[in-house]
Amino acid sequence: MYNNKFSSYLTKKKKIVKTLVDKLSNSFEYVSVLGTDVKSTRIRVDKKVTNVTPSSISESGFVVKVKGKETYFEYSINEIDEKNVDSIVEKILDGANKKHSVTPVKAGLIEDEPMKKNFVRKDNGRLYQEDEIISILKEKVLSNIDDVAINIIASIECNEYNKMFISKNKELTQYYTWTNSQAFTTTRRDSKFQNGYSGNGYARLEDAINDLDKNIGYSKEIGIMLLDAETPVPGVYDVITAPSITGLIVHEAFGHGVEMDMYVKDRAKSKEYINKEVASSLVNMHDGAAATLSSASYFFDDDGVLAQDTKIIENGILRRGISDALSAAELGTKPTGNGRRESYKRKAYTRMTNTFFEKGTSSLDDMIKSIKHGYMIFDTDNGMEDPKSWGIQCTAAYGKEIKDGEFTGKVIAPVVMSGYVIDLLESITAISTDFKVIGSGSCGKGYKEWVRVSDGGACLKARVKIG
Repeated sequence: MYNNKFSSYLTKKKKIVKTLVDKLSNSFEYVSVLGTDVKSTRIRVDKKVTNVTPSSISESGFVVKVKGKETYFEYSINEIDEKNVDSIVEKILDGANKKHSVTPVKAGLIEDEPMKKNFVRKDNGRLYQEDEIISILKEKVLSNIDDVAINIIASIECNEYNKMFISKNKELTQYYTWTNSQAFTTTRRDSKFQNGYSGNGYARLEDAINDLDKNIGYSKEIGIMLLDAETPVPGVYDVITAPSITGLIVHEAFGHGVEMDMYVKDRAKSKEYINKEVASSLVNMHDGAAATLSSASYFFDDDGVLAQDTKIIENGILRRGISDALSAAELGTKPTGNGRRESYKRKAYTRMTNTFFEKGTSSLDDMIKSIKHGYMIFDTDNGMEDPKSWGIQCTAAYGKEIKDGEFTGKVIAPVVMSGYVIDLLESITAISTDFKVIGSGSCGKGYKEWVRVSDGGACLKARVKIG
């Protein structure tokens, strides 16, 4: 499924892109071109149907960015060649230098330090063919369907990323792969239906294939367990969060809240709290494409800034946010490699990558034993936050009741946790030595601009409102 080498298409386009940059450099202080060639195939099987389709991230095209008289200007196009390069120059000259209704950008020149690098991260496992994957998925699905698990959907998504960034001073290319595996099980008992889900991301396709039994089995187990789940009694409880829910908290509590394009617009409260306490002293938070290996682990962002590991919270103190190149130029800070586009047709925003809490020193068994009455909360459903007021709401698929340090066997679902970000993070009294980052999903910015992200960390003991 993978070529394991950089795009021949972008390689052939490098010369003409450099010509375009040279032509535009006669008129503009800053010029860059991002070329993308992303191939993504999703193979999806249930008990009756098999689908093989490109996923939504598949794309091929270019976006040109220049600094005009009053603002930065971008122009996207799906093809650059000798025939249209001059017309592209004319359109950019016209668009960048005319008066616009948008507020002029009060920003200096985007950094463009000299750099020439080619990055490659191959899938070093066994590379399966499409028909092999279909056959394996069919066998796994059909062998797990029974009277209770009435249907199972299993999918493998193979993602192959090729990007090229060329400016006056930079010439960068990157190639890497990532595989996602998902399983959905529909269960039924009498007239009651439930759904179980499992999803994981992998640096190697072979590992995703080898984990199919585990992922399908887990989705089936959850679907069956939820048939007996009870509605939670609203209240404030001591809880332990599994890594998936830890990831949801870090993503919603301080992920969106420290995206610094929100600082430019004064839409993030965290701007006022730099170098102030915002969490328990046990808490250390990171974001960055270079912070760990997961679904958002690229080598450079869509602004041509190299991947980094940004420590956002250090021992409970908020140290810094994350930024794209333009926001950094507006704020007078260094970009952190978080400039990301949904596609070459869309604007670059400050976006999270791999976001997580560091592991701690506590034993998970001891954390469970310390709960008088509460829950261990599992599996992200959805979440939302307000960066301006620091309200947060996180929904988990289910929780397991704990009384006097032991699981009672009672399951509650769904579990909706809400409150004030600072209250939640300051209530953390233990962080486990376990650690997991999950990279199989996507994140939007204001219900749009979807990009692949990962999040997670260790298990947390905290006090939250469930309702």
